[in-house]
Amino acid sequence: MDLGLDGKYILVTGGSKGIGAGIAQAFINEGAHVGIVARSAEGLEEAKKHMPEVERFMGDLTDQKERERIFQSFIETFGQIDVLVNNVGGSQGGTIGETDVSSFEEAMHLNYLSAVDLSKRAYEDMAGRSSGSIINISSIFGRESGGKATYNSAKAALISFTKAFADEAIADGVRVNSVAPGSILHPTGNWKKKLDEDPDRINAFVKREIPAGRFGTVEEVANVVTFLASDRASWVVGASLNVDGGQSRMNM
Repeated sequence: MDLGLDGKYILVTGGSKGIGAGIAQAFINEGAHVGIVARSAEGLEEAKKHMPEVERFMGDLTDQKERERIFQSFIETFGQIDVLVNNVGGSQGGTIGETDVSSFEEAMHLNYLSAVDLSKRAYEDMAGRSSGSIINISSIFGRESGGKATYNSAKAALISFTKAFADEAIADGVRVNSVAPGSILHPTGNWKKKLDEDPDRINAFVKREIPAGRFGTVEEVANVVTFLASDRASWVVGASLNVDGGQSRMNM
């Protein structure tokens, strides 16, 4: 299926590995021009080996000044932004009782506020052309309880922001949606580490918790993201789409 993304300008945060790299590659396969953001120079260099077409932007997206610098650099490089994928994120802490408030603050800056800031910046550019798509990578544990509380809270806030901003931005031709992955297996992810450490326990988890009977793949998430970014999804506004093989327990 031709998604009509050829020649579009795409920014993917957290794009040097895992789901972010898979999303970047999927857009490249569609003929788009892609920039990725990551904190690690080493990670960006490694990504360049696998995706030589990609433009790299290094910086810490928890820092407002860094976000401003990176976004401006992207615009200077490409001239405009057609699609923003807020993928950067991470999980820290443990139980609520043993987790410092500072960890909750860090989670909000990484998983939520970075997306809010970049979304507002991208919207200003997109609205002038009455066209654009913003896609926030959340989690099924933003839609329901589960995972670490710091992560759960930040991803829930991201889903709420997605709907609120979508209802505003669509009047200017900008669509905002989110994708909520379940358990995705890739070489640099936590699930791969856990599987290597205790395969029996993790295989039991998969059998018990994922009706499809396996982990999801990066490509399966990326396929949904590229669809949402395209005009094929022109009537999808403010949605949070599960990509989880049935893992989520919510019925909506």
